[in-house]
Amino acid sequence: MTIVEDNHPPQHVAIIMDGNNRFAKKKQLPKGDGHKEGKTVLDPIVEYCRKVGVQALTVFAFSSENWNRPQPEVDLLMFLLEQTIHEQIPRMVEFEIALRFIGDDAKLPEHLKQLIQEAEQKTAHFTKMTLTIAISYGGKWDIAESAKRIAQDVVDQKISVDQINADLFNQYICLGDLPAVDLLIRTGGDYRISNFLLWQLAYAELYFTKVLWPEFSVDELKKAFAVFSERERRFGQTSEQIQQNKIEN
Repeated sequence: MTIVEDNHPPQHVAIIMDGNNRFAKKKQLPKGDGHKEGKTVLDPIVEYCRKVGVQALTVFAFSSENWNRPQPEVDLLMFLLEQTIHEQIPRMVEFEIALRFIGDDAKLPEHLKQLIQEAEQKTAHFTKMTLTIAISYGGKWDIAESAKRIAQDVVDQKISVDQINADLFNQYICLGDLPAVDLLIRTGGDYRISNFLLWQLAYAELYFTKVLWPEFSVDELKKAFAVFSERERRFGQTSEQIQQNKIEN
């Protein structure tokens, strides 16, 4: 199954990059090598998304729950994230991609916070695509933080309680300025969204694959896009309404 590259791709793709540790066990590699292998997979995925016109790609690199993992693994992940950002900055400049980060940075090392700020500043003006890396991110945290900022704006009389609705809430949520997520891909064989982009995934198509992240290729991405292109996205309407809209448009 492949995708014809001039078809309309999803505007916003989100990926839960799962299966690194299982890949290491499968290949009988030292502990941690699965994460190192997984780090190399992202570049061709980013390049293909940009090539076919995806507007936004958001990847789950480190969840708020991942802080509970063994400290040596957490330290390795922080090191690999730092390496990844250093490597991505010149690539983002080359491909004119804006690099962004979402998540609770309270526990991040100070030098990593500074690197994140530098990466965002250097690439903020690019408009070909937006690559967002979720670090120390959780969907519940995102919603709670948005509610907190809305409450503060009500207290400060910037908005009224009556103004609060889904459209206004979307202005406070992470990635609210980007298209809603069209397609969520999870590698590794698990069938859950693991507290990722809970608000942003409201109408996303979900695609689960048993392929482990270090083995996920552009061909596997094309399979996901092909399945997406075959889905009928009704957004509460009937199939007949969707077909009529297509005829009218």
